[in-house]
Amino acid sequence: MRILVTRPERDAARTAEKLVALGHQVSIDPVLVVEPVAFEPPTGSYQAITVTSASALRMIERDSRLWSFRVLPLFAVGAHTAAAARATGFETVHVAEGDVDALARLIATMVEPGASVLYISGEDQSRDLAAMLEPAKISVDTLVVYHARLARQLAEATQRALEQAALDAVLHYSPRSAANFVALAEKAGQGAALRRLHHYCLSVAVAAPLNAAGAITEIAATPDEAALLALLDA
Repeated sequence: MRILVTRPERDAARTAEKLVALGHQVSIDPVLVVEPVAFEPPTGSYQAITVTSASALRMIERDSRLWSFRVLPLFAVGAHTAAAARATGFETVHVAEGDVDALARLIATMVEPGASVLYISGEDQSRDLAAMLEPAKISVDTLVVYHARLARQLAEATQRALEQAALDAVLHYSPRSAANFVALAEKAGQGAALRRLHHYCLSVAVAAPLNAAGAITEIAATPDEAALLALLDA
């Protein structure tokens, strides 16, 4: 199968390796570009750290001012983020089932009421984790360390592939990147080509902008990459 991966480049390269090993032809065109933002390290006392993306862990890895937090237990949204946390030097890593609802439940179960949790994240957050943990009497401070900038156009190679019907499918990992892919395809005059493709999505929320555009979508049984790639063999 000829597959396009649209996630940020470092994650896309890792996904591409898996797809090539499965016998697929792969191209990469990130529609979100991860960039660091200026911040001041927090000075509060925290009992745990939480993250919802591997990009946040990479910002910790590159900034020595945050290394001291690695002694704290970390709550990761899913397996990929947990692996990035371990690679960054976190030793105690608790793994949720792939979405923010599951993450909030895990933190509420394992962290004592009255505790403070530091949420290291990007500028765009799909859910208000602090509000979700208020009933458990757990306070959450958010530290924004990166920005995911929207790409302004599809790569020339992607536009040619759409024009020439040289793609079979696209993998989508976030609602924001899926929405931008739709916008960029329409901008390039390739809306009809987009609707001819199969779009494999990590969740219902990810599929929503594609469905609104009339595209064909399939949704992973669970919000993790293993389940997403399993769709390719279905």
